[in-house]
Amino acid sequence: MKKKSIITSVLTVIALVLILSTSIVSSKTGVEAASKTSVANDSNIPSGADNFYKSKKVNKKKVSFKNQYNMEVTGNLFVPKGLNKKSKKPAIIVGHPMGAVKEQSANLYAQKMAEKGFVTLSLDLSFWGESEGQPRNAVSPDIYAEDFSAAVDFLGTRSFVDKNRIGVIGICGSGGFAISAAKIDPRLKAIATVSMYDMGAANRNGIKHSQTLEQRKKILEEAAEQRYVEFKGGKTKYTSGAVHELNENSTDIEREFYDFYRTPRGEYTPKGSSPELTTHPTLTSNVKFMNFYPFEDIETISPRPMLFITGENAHSREFSEDAYKLAGEPKEIYVVPGAGHVDLYDRVNLIPFEKLNSFFKENLKKK
Repeated sequence: MKKKSIITSVLTVIALVLILSTSIVSSKTGVEAASKTSVANDSNIPSGADNFYKSKKVNKKKVSFKNQYNMEVTGNLFVPKGLNKKSKKPAIIVGHPMGAVKEQSANLYAQKMAEKGFVTLSLDLSFWGESEGQPRNAVSPDIYAEDFSAAVDFLGTRSFVDKNRIGVIGICGSGGFAISAAKIDPRLKAIATVSMYDMGAANRNGIKHSQTLEQRKKILEEAAEQRYVEFKGGKTKYTSGAVHELNENSTDIEREFYDFYRTPRGEYTPKGSSPELTTHPTLTSNVKFMNFYPFEDIETISPRPMLFITGENAHSREFSEDAYKLAGEPKEIYVVPGAGHVDLYDRVNLIPFEKLNSFFKENLKKK
């Protein structure tokens, strides 16, 4: 196989990571019943999809704050209407899928949780959306984790937030970034992930270890050579992300992400970006994920509680299961019947908001 075709096929595999019936719900205490939810099969936009939800029960305010690298992070602060700002409330930070922006799934989750009484903050990770960082679409796992800690700095200094009751929800890639942050930031008191990706393992090994070491090395070689091109002023090269068109050879995972990122269901172009670049990280920075090991020392987060939510049919399920096995107590894995990976981005009839509500109410309560 020629080098170019090898790289193309491997990068297609990596695209999974970005944005990339009756069942059971497994937990540390046993098996818990979960409601069965049907999904319409006769529409390009599945039943219950509500990615750009706008709640009438909360107030929204755009905010910005600096992280420790003096980069401005932008987010949306959601506060329940009628909140007594003289009393301090628990708060939740919500991180978007890798390559996405806050206006999509993060805003949906943040508003739904604000409706339940929490102060919430959806944020754009550095280099994405409205947050600072050059070049755009750069990968920096360390800075991504720092953004979550900076969000704690911001929330913890609000007069109406109890700084000792701040939790986090990480969706897709942000699940790994939130865990990375929580390992070194004990101020994150409760950690939940949804459709989590370990971006490190996915880039090193592919889904279900479908990528060989030789393929990994080919990617590293291409990225290293591309650094020379860009150092000399050449054009920036982008990689992976959601495909822009489908054909008879498109994989199920490509179709899953396309239905979200390339249709009105979830398509969104941030100001200053272009549709061609949304979801696509730079090639030369994307390889930094191969040095990213978010589950190393995950047990040190204990005794702070962790909740891993995944879909029964999610191609990313292996990452939630891996994290659950390694995490310390208390921990729980919650499997949503009939759900795939992207289903839990916006299908409100599948997302277990009540499970998230009970998790955070129990673990962010006053002591």
